[in-house]
Amino acid sequence: MSRKKIVLVVAVLLAIALAMHFGRGAGDSSKAARAPAAVPVEVASAARGDIELSLKLVGRVEAWSTVSLRARVSGQLESLSFTPGALVRKGSVLAQIDPRLLQAQLDQARGSVARDQALLQKAQADQRRYADMLARGFVSKADYDLYQANLAVARATLQSDRAAQELAQTQLDYARIVAPFDGIAGAPLVWPGAQIGADSTDIVVLNQVEPVRVAFNIPEDSLPAVRAALASGAIAVQVTVSGDKGVPLAGTLEFIDNAVDATTGTIVLKARFDNAEHRLTPGQFVQVSLPTTRLANVVSVPVHALQSSSSGSFVFVLGADGKVQQRYVTPGPTSAGRTVIDKGLKGGEQVVTEGQMLLVDGSAAVVRPG
Repeated sequence: MSRKKIVLVVAVLLAIALAMHFGRGAGDSSKAARAPAAVPVEVASAARGDIELSLKLVGRVEAWSTVSLRARVSGQLESLSFTPGALVRKGSVLAQIDPRLLQAQLDQARGSVARDQALLQKAQADQRRYADMLARGFVSKADYDLYQANLAVARATLQSDRAAQELAQTQLDYARIVAPFDGIAGAPLVWPGAQIGADSTDIVVLNQVEPVRVAFNIPEDSLPAVRAALASGAIAVQVTVSGDKGVPLAGTLEFIDNAVDATTGTIVLKARFDNAEHRLTPGQFVQVSLPTTRLANVVSVPVHALQSSSSGSFVFVLGADGKVQQRYVTPGPTSAGRTVIDKGLKGGEQVVTEGQMLLVDGSAAVVRPG
């Protein structure tokens, strides 16, 4: 074989080798491009335990008691002694009516009582003296009976004037309007200088806010579950105030109305809250959570882990191999952001809660760092 042919054969073999090398590298790169990357997801454990089923309702706060304070005597309003919107204590003076005329009437009644006491002492002395004289035969029985009657009249007059004194004292006390309970005072309805009519002029409205009630309506078909829960003991009710960052307030169901509203098919319930921190204000709307049933030893997952398709509800379960399985489940009731899973899931399994839109059955997934 000539030298030229040898060179040609070597060149051909070298070209074939290079073609095979680059062809194999391109195939590896294509396979690498086709391999899907792991989908970042968030997961949560399917929890096994007890679940409280509850109704989510809108309620309204009511004052424990509301009083429109009025004077019980007529006169000119002299002063107001409260700050509108502030807490006032039971027995504290809220308003004062000019007491001078009432004080004069009391002084007059006291004078009458003092006079009557003196007259009674004289009548008692006369009666004793004439009783002694009657025993000695110095006076007639008719004269003695006259002084005996004078003594009875003196006693009756003193009793009557003492009652008048008590009335005058009471009228004077009524000139001071005091708080009947601890509460929040509203805006004044009259101002100093105004003429107040007895039992006719409102001075201020006082709301008792420790404790308060929250009233809400439930559908009539939920009433049997509430009564069944109530038969097992007091029902704890929670309320959440819009915009309040604090923990929900806990109260106790204390009232179920005696009739269902025929127009709405609902019935009124009320719960009692201590409201020591005054987080609830009469008239305020709140979110109410009323537990009705307790499910024992059930599996539940966060609500947003559950997905739907034409074939039913499912979750993506993340396995130990880093791949997800599309698992069809039978969902039950939902409460407090969790859905009960009646069938298809075991406690402790990891379910995907975020990132499901990029998953299919068998997809590789990686848990996003928290």
